[in-house]
Amino acid sequence: MKPLLVLCVVCTLVVLCVSMTAEQKLKNCNDVRAAYSSKGFNVNDVPNKGVNGAPLKVCPQGFSCCTVEMEEKLSQQSHTEIKAPVSRLSTNLQSTFRQRHDHFDKFFRELLKNAELSLHNMFVRTYGMMYVQNAELFKNFFEALTRYYVSGGAAVNLDSMLSDFWADLLERMFRLVNVQYEFSDAYMECVSRHTEQLQPFGDVPRKLRIQLTRAFVAARTFVKGLTLMPDVVNKVSTVSASPSCVRAAMKMLYCPYCSGQVALKPCQNYCLNVLRGCLANQADLDTEWNNFLDAMLSLAERLEGPFNFESVMDPIDVKISEAIMNMQENSMQVSQKVFQGCGQPKPSVAFRSKRSIKDTGFNGRFRPYSPDARPTTAAGTSLDRLTTDVKKKLKHAKKFWSTLPETVCAGERIEPGDECWNGTAKSRYESVVIANGLANQGLNPDVEVDITKPDTVIRSQIAALKEMTTWLKAAHSGNDISVDNDEETSGDEGSGSGCNSDSPSCNEDDIYFSTPPNPGKPQVPVLAKDRSNGGVASQGGMALALCGLALALLVPHLR
Repeated sequence: MKPLLVLCVVCTLVVLCVSMTAEQKLKNCNDVRAAYSSKGFNVNDVPNKGVNGAPLKVCPQGFSCCTVEMEEKLSQQSHTEIKAPVSRLSTNLQSTFRQRHDHFDKFFRELLKNAELSLHNMFVRTYGMMYVQNAELFKNFFEALTRYYVSGGAAVNLDSMLSDFWADLLERMFRLVNVQYEFSDAYMECVSRHTEQLQPFGDVPRKLRIQLTRAFVAARTFVKGLTLMPDVVNKVSTVSASPSCVRAAMKMLYCPYCSGQVALKPCQNYCLNVLRGCLANQADLDTEWNNFLDAMLSLAERLEGPFNFESVMDPIDVKISEAIMNMQENSMQVSQKVFQGCGQPKPSVAFRSKRSIKDTGFNGRFRPYSPDARPTTAAGTSLDRLTTDVKKKLKHAKKFWSTLPETVCAGERIEPGDECWNGTAKSRYESVVIANGLANQGLNPDVEVDITKPDTVIRSQIAALKEMTTWLKAAHSGNDISVDNDEETSGDEGSGSGCNSDSPSCNEDDIYFSTPPNPGKPQVPVLAKDRSNGGVASQGGMALALCGLALALLVPHLR
């Protein structure tokens, strides 16, 4: 009996000692004064000794080192501290994708500039004065491509622009290869109307239309997606914490101060419930955010493969030159078809003047595409390397919003185990962790959330993500639906419109323009292919000779 009595006395003394120690800390509030001052607040706000029954609004109203004024200031501080890690993560995400946007945009614009410069240099060497006299046609072509890249279908109808380009090129070349005739404007309109039917440039316009449409739609839509990401993050980051969230943050972070336990950190599950309540609306972004990222990743795969912008723009000068050569080689047949359909033109009076055609022929030389001769882009890298990098970042950004609570409630911000602040005392947190999302927060034990009032800013960003995802999926099939188009896209073979994602035509080999198999032996258009016995020149050679005669007539007028 005596040992039991002694044990009871010892236990009572231990409890009294612990109680007296805690009470002593509350009485002098020295630790609280030091911690409060370290936050930048006036140390004189803290009472020298604990106050019993202070009318606090958030923290327990027992014996406390806090005053109502301190509680108000600490509430503001808790708002700042709970927002800081979320803001930091959001800022990093914005910065990452702003940089990727700038890299891609600069790369695509530089490719356009380099393609135009490459074509100009090549055509000056190859076609000489004939090109110089018609250079504005090609200048306008690249200006239209740039406008389409920047503003899309609202600025340029790509199909119409390409049709006009080939029709204009045909008109100019048709006059040159038929210099012995005079053509009225009405006659040339007839020629232009039959451009696709005549196919004077071979299959190049059809292939180029397909490649340009797919590559440009994919490139500009992908860049728009990279623009949207930091914009969404920025707008969501402006959403203010609700008053109930601020109260919950204050209770979690600073109510331990009031009881003198300034070093006590919250339990992890307690922190998760507070953050999930505070970020309930943000978590609802996650579904559409992930759908958007999946669509971006799929389009990035297209950019690396059949819709590769770089592989289209790099050899475009070679392709247009190939088209011109097709016209030269088939000029007699094309002319005969035109004469049959549009009528026999009148002979040219100027052509009757006798002029020597010696050394005035068309001496164009077809130069195959050589990657080593291409200008280096300002981005300093290839499209494949850019897409490889951005895909890693896109994958890393998935589930960003739903994992914010776990990201914040980690490391030094929480206390693992049971020796942590549970909202009322230093003990285990017993409540169940609530799932993410606004609809689940009705049962949150630590934050009062009105689940009937979704945040309007976040709902608008969910809508923006949905819309952009739709555009990305359309671009994946080669279609631009970012601007309402009143004219239905033609479904014929020469339209150059997009394809269905399930269609094998999206990956057909015939849309690729390959370098001629023998770069060392460039194809050379010959003025006249004489037979070995000195016989009559071929019809194709005669057409080129006429082209040379056109130059003979035109060049003197330029001097």
